[in-house]
Amino acid sequence: MPIFVKIEEGIVDKPKFDQHVPAHKVYVQGLIARGHKARTGYWAVRGGGMMIFEAASMAEAQAIIAEDPLVKNGCVNYQLYEWRIVME
Repeated sequence: MPIFVKIEEGIVDKPKFDQHVPAHKVYVQGLIARGHKARTGYWAVRGGGMMIFEAASMAEAQAIIAEDPLVKNGCVNYQLYEWRIVME
């Protein structure tokens, strides 16, 4: 299954961002349970992060990202890419 990467930057203050983190964690746990092999994290320097996951297509990946609480609540700007691994 194709792998997708959402690279994001926070655009709200930390207290507002942090109030949506628990829902984001539940959302990612749901993706894992549905077989999307999602992983999420943040950069060591505050201000952004990344989520990597599997989806059948770019359209499905876009639909998945649209449901992310951090996106739905306007906490991040993001770019979505399909990542094609050339060597493992």
